[in-house]
Amino acid sequence: MEIVSGFLHGPEEAGFWSLFLQAGMVVKLVLIGLVLASVWCWAVILEKYLTLRRVHRQADRFEQLLWSEHSLEQLYENFSQDASHPMEVLFVSGVREWRDLQRRGLSSRETWESMERHIEKVMSVAAARETEPLQKNLLSLATIGSTAPFVGLFGTVWGIMNSFQAIAVSSDTSLAVVAPGIAEALFATALGLFVAIPAVIFYNRFNADVSDYASRMEIFCDELTAFLLREDVLREDVQDRGA
Repeated sequence: MEIVSGFLHGPEEAGFWSLFLQAGMVVKLVLIGLVLASVWCWAVILEKYLTLRRVHRQADRFEQLLWSEHSLEQLYENFSQDASHPMEVLFVSGVREWRDLQRRGLSSRETWESMERHIEKVMSVAAARETEPLQKNLLSLATIGSTAPFVGLFGTVWGIMNSFQAIAVSSDTSLAVVAPGIAEALFATALGLFVAIPAVIFYNRFNADVSDYASRMEIFCDELTAFLLREDVLREDVQDRGA
């Protein structure tokens, strides 16, 4: 495209900017829309990359802290008022429900199954709420990835139509007549693909990462529930021996 444009208008006018300036109004609107979509796409990609990287690091640190012989009650007091990431939120919600069930007298051996269901339900709801922010704007990546090629194709068709109109008006089929319309058409196609390809790639990548993190939270819920029930078993045993 740059070679054709340079041949027709001189080297100083060759390039993407000259193609944009030479394009018709409809194709210009298509190109502007694709550029804005690309800017939004890369903003979402950067935000999701940093967010998912942060929550995984925070989860690693918190799990290491939780399973390193720290006091359960002390950890709950530390995080109950300031849970800053999903794992802390799950921990606080699970332990809070466990303590409420104990106060309501549901910590005996006969009610452990009911207690387990209560804790798992509360933590599952909390996990679903914490997953929603991680999925935010992923749909926009999917939408851009699926529609950008067709938007570019629309600009392509319009540019080719301009080329045929130029031929009809001038009754000339030389390269000088058809090249501008063909160039803007191919430019719209290329820009549509340039926008769509990273959107599709990163949507699949981030969607898989969010699913992995949701599975990690589910496993954490199971582990914490089992740990809390074990704490009840130990307390019951101590009480039985004291009696």
